[in-house]
Formats: sequence, C-alpha cells, structure tokens
Amino acid sequence: MDDIRYPIGRFQWTGPATEEQRQAWIEDIAAAPAQLRAAVAGLEPWQLDTPYRPGGWTLRQVAHHLPDSHLNAYVRFKLALTEDHPTIKPFSQDRWAELADYRVVPVEVSVALLEALHQRWVALLRQMSPEDFQRTYFHPEHKKDFTLEYALAQFAWHGRHHIAQITTFRRQMGW
Repeated sequence: MDDIRYPIGRFQWTGPATEEQRQAWIEDIAAAPAQLRAAVAGLEPWQLDTPYRPGGWTLRQVAHHLPDSHLNAYVRFKLALTEDHPTIKPFSQDRWAELADYRVVPVEVSVALLEALHQRWVALLRQMSPEDFQRTYFHPEHKKDFTLEYALAQFAWHGRHHIAQITTFRRQMGW
C-alpha cells in the first residue's frame, strides 16, 4: 500500500447502488462495533496513545472518532428522512479529536457508544425503502447534495477504513 492513511483504499462511489450493495453496506455498519472492539482489545494505554502514522491520530483518537462521526451520520439520516432536503451541520473532526474527552475517556466507552448507536442506525437502515435512500441533504462545506444511498456507502467504508488503520498498525507493530 502506498498511503498508510488509507489501508483499504480511498472511498470510491460507483453508484447508483443495487439493493444487494445497500444490504452489504448495512451489514458493514452492523459489523463495525464488534470489529472495533476486536481491534482495540488488549491494548495498553501507551499503545492506544501511539499514532498509527507519523503526524496522524493515535489509536485512541481513531477509536473515539468513529462513534462521533457515525453519530453525526445518524443525525444526517434522520434529518433527511424527516425534512425536505435539509442542510446539515458539518463538524471539525480534527478539532474534536483534540478535545479532552478523547484523552481521558476509556476507549471502551466509545466502543459501547458505537454498539448502541449502530443498533439504532441499522434498525433504521433495514426499514428504509429504495426511495428513502434517494432522499438528500445538503453539505455546506462540499457545497453539494448527497443522497442517503451515497452516505450509506461512505459510512460503511468509513468504519472499515478506521478499523483497518488500527488493525494494520497493530500487525505492523506485532501487537
């Protein structure tokens, strides 16, 4: 791999998606909490505080980032399903990663949050119709519309991406 920031490659949209692709992405989201739990299992505090790459986030920051990001995604889904083409509120993931809770809260809390969040999110996703996945929200930073189908694919990738950052680094370090 040429870029350790992207151990599974960069996100690529190949849509529109088939029903089978949407179901596979939902299963990726359903599997992410257990995969994160396994990825951080047995790590000592000093290991969690090690950046996965020079200048990158620590494993602890990556683990805390996942539920923060996915919580924002869940809210975006709820807004798009209940409002007509809402404008979402972006967040500064790098600034969030510098906040005190990322340093002092055990990663287990974020794993538990991801488990609870994904239980709710997956229940919602499994009840959505094909038309629901075509609903949109506007992202003001990107200045464009996103369908929920696109967001589903992106966040399925996002979970795999960050979990792979942890597991790839652990393999490299022999942890």
